[in-house]
Amino acid sequence: MRHIQIVEVGPRDGLQNEPDIVSTADKLAMVGAMIDAGVRRLEVASFVHPQRVPQMADAEAVIAGLPDRDDVSYIGLTLNKRGVLRALATREGGRRGVDEIGCVIVATDTFGQKNQGQTVAEGIAEASEMIRFAKAEGLVAQVTISAAFGCPFEGDVPPQRIVDIAKAVLEAGPAEIALADTIGVGVPAQVTDLYGRLREFVPTDVRLRAHFHNTRGTGIANAWAAIQAGVTTLDASLGGLGGCPFAPKATGNIATEDLIYLAQQSGIEHGMDLDAVIAANRCMAEVLGRELPSLVARAAA
Repeated sequence: MRHIQIVEVGPRDGLQNEPDIVSTADKLAMVGAMIDAGVRRLEVASFVHPQRVPQMADAEAVIAGLPDRDDVSYIGLTLNKRGVLRALATREGGRRGVDEIGCVIVATDTFGQKNQGQTVAEGIAEASEMIRFAKAEGLVAQVTISAAFGCPFEGDVPPQRIVDIAKAVLEAGPAEIALADTIGVGVPAQVTDLYGRLREFVPTDVRLRAHFHNTRGTGIANAWAAIQAGVTTLDASLGGLGGCPFAPKATGNIATEDLIYLAQQSGIEHGMDLDAVIAANRCMAEVLGRELPSLVARAAA
């Protein structure tokens, strides 16, 4: 039987664009509920300046309160070396801290400068240095190529640019490379094409991951195309929460519930309890004061 690993990004990507600050306790309850539902990798926080993303101001407090589970890997998003240093500080004094750092390279200069003050070339150089440094300090280091399927400011992104970025950052030895459809413009044909190109040169010991947003309703179709292309690790967010503060009109990630349903009904093992995830959806809806976007959770109601 085929198997996929679902990486829960709700605590970071799902919540970062929420206008009202979610309490540390509610974030930890969300993490705990998803672990109980079977998630074994979670993106729990980002180490960014709180003025840029106020929702992530309590990153260290969230990480300090995480369950100490040997079977769970916690990811912290880092945009520069200062972020890596903050990630490492969470492990000082014998504390658990984060297990992985996630670096980001934006595939266009305009979006990269708005998102993290870097051109594409600067992003490659910074991420490569971060990966090498983090690995030397005992962290797992992975990288996401953001806006891989299209940019909110420059439009279409040439597939060869994604190939060139991936080849360049591979030299630093990341454990994983993800392609992110940050603004939800991609379609399955693009997904098939891009992952096919990467498969030609990415070593088998470097995982490929997929990160889709559902802005135009193609997220789950893109997830299926990625699975068919051999991708076994996919990001998803509880309830379909999400969005990028620096990408106008970008909506949420594909919903964890919807991805579970797709896999389950297709005979693909996923290791998750769908009923428990839907229950977590209901709890988060109460915290946020509104129904969450997930279609599967709505249908279950």
